[in-house]
Amino acid sequence: MREIIFDTETTGLDPRSGDRLVEIGCIEMVNRVTTGETFHCYFNPDRDMPAAAEAVHGLSAAFLADKPRFHERAADFLDFIGDSMLVAHNAGFDFGFINMELEACGLEPVSKTRMIDTVALAKVRHPGAKLSLDALCTRYGIDRSHRTLHGALLDAELLAQVYVELTGGRQIGLSLAAESTQIVAAPVETPVRQRTFRPARPHRASEAELAAHAAFLESVKSPLWNE
Repeated sequence: MREIIFDTETTGLDPRSGDRLVEIGCIEMVNRVTTGETFHCYFNPDRDMPAAAEAVHGLSAAFLADKPRFHERAADFLDFIGDSMLVAHNAGFDFGFINMELEACGLEPVSKTRMIDTVALAKVRHPGAKLSLDALCTRYGIDRSHRTLHGALLDAELLAQVYVELTGGRQIGLSLAAESTQIVAAPVETPVRQRTFRPARPHRASEAELAAHAAFLESVKSPLWNE
């Protein structure tokens, strides 16, 4: 199964207000194993870079000035992702920017049916816990010491490791092995136990027992049942 783990960097939080995509990083995984194939590109957003956004990813307007526009690399991006499922952390955010850029190029948006959101997976597996990429790396012991700023390809690399842990971790192969190996147990014959049934015991008192009971009642002085 081929999946693409990806991340984006942008000029802000809302593509509807004019924010643009400035970086995308994609990593190919097949059967939860990275193949070494990647797609990474910076984009010139044709606008200024807000200081708050630059503080997050370190990408300045000057650095991006000579980079291609999204429409110049859109075909390469689409060729790389193909029809694979797309995995991202808070995936709705990334899909929003990608689809805004694709629609601006006159291209079909990527269907959200292909979206796998690792935030949603983490909520199910770790309810009430912190769900940031940093927090999940800490939880799973993934080294992020080299992550001083956000970067699309770097974050995708970290997310690929987190995704493996969220979907079974290093034990994922065990379930596949169990499915592929059929162990058929030989039928065990249980011997039939022979039981001897006794005839039912009579439960009606005999005449002698009734007479003895009556004599006992007569011998009781001042019985309560006569009051």
